Amino acid sequence: MSQYEGGTQLRARARAFAVFASGSRRSGRRHPLVAVAMVLPLAVALALLFGGVQAVVAQASSVAGMLGP
Repeated sequence: MSQYEGGTQLRARARAFAVFASGSRRSGRRHPLVAVAMVLPLAVALALLFGGVQAVVAQASSVAGMLGP
């Protein structure tokens, strides 16, 4: 177990520094809409960068073709 103690202490120090740097310790949870607003720009950028938009369009057209004319 001693191999994990260093990482645990390092994380504890990092948390303590983050609390010290921010001036307060935040408690509670973030609102889901705030979380979506934070992650949505990155998700859109990654979808555009890696061709995710074309994949969604291709799958949607396949499903539309199976459902009928």
